[in-house]
Amino acid sequence: MNRGFEYRERIGRDAAGLRVLDWLTRRYPHSRPAAWQARLRGGELSLDQALASENDTLRFGQALHWRRPPWEEPEVPLGFAVLYRDDELLAVAKPRGLPSVPNGGFFEHTLLHCVRLRFPEAVPMHRLGRGTSGILLFARTSAARRAVAAAWRSGLVEKEYRALVRGLPARGSFTIETPIGRVAHPRLGEVHAASPAGKPAVSHVRVLGACDGDALVSVGIATGRPHQIRIHLAAAGHPLLGDPLYVEGGVPGPDPGLPGEGGYRLHAYRLALPHPVSGLRIEIECAPPAALRLDLN
Repeated sequence: MNRGFEYRERIGRDAAGLRVLDWLTRRYPHSRPAAWQARLRGGELSLDQALASENDTLRFGQALHWRRPPWEEPEVPLGFAVLYRDDELLAVAKPRGLPSVPNGGFFEHTLLHCVRLRFPEAVPMHRLGRGTSGILLFARTSAARRAVAAAWRSGLVEKEYRALVRGLPARGSFTIETPIGRVAHPRLGEVHAASPAGKPAVSHVRVLGACDGDALVSVGIATGRPHQIRIHLAAAGHPLLGDPLYVEGGVPGPDPGLPGEGGYRLHAYRLALPHPVSGLRIEIECAPPAALRLDLN
């Protein structure tokens, strides 16, 4: 049982004029209207420090708070290994199955919470999907955070992943440039996927080996769109083995799972970037799990 949490938001123009219940069910489609009704009637939500009811009309600028009571979080592997540490940066190995940050019912059972128990100043510079293992970088100072963010925007950060995909690509190496944007999802409303109207995204793929007609690949990403590797490999006709969400074409299948559901094999293997103080290039590696090692293929 965790300690509960208070979610806060300031009402914007897109919510002004709506009923509280209508806004909550639109903004948080993972919960049904009946669940929000129960929370409102239980006194868990307030508007400008007064108890909120489902029929209250929202006004621009109001403060909406949800005091979520303590809850049991799903069991996940709680732990991490330190791969690199100095006064400015921290890089850790995230286990497969552990969420990076609070989301979807996870709060204390997240890598961020575990890391901040030891390094309370740490700020994550990117995210890894729950089913993805490997390197996650944190900044330990505000100056480091700004410097790393600038390096990322300038294309000075290199990220390399290992993935197990369905089928053997016809070419030993190739580049995928499918745009990524939001598309419809029957349970979440929208998810990121391949979309002609999406934002540019670039992935460089290299085949490392084959096993039983499937392939182990290395993927370097020049951009960092949500679920980029999963989407791009599926768009290229080689979805990650076991991916519950993305099918060939890089879009959700006819009966898609959720982004956080596991089953696929993806590992953040290498990260290289200029150090935020010295400017010297540092390179961090995290050994892949057994299923993503060449010695098994």
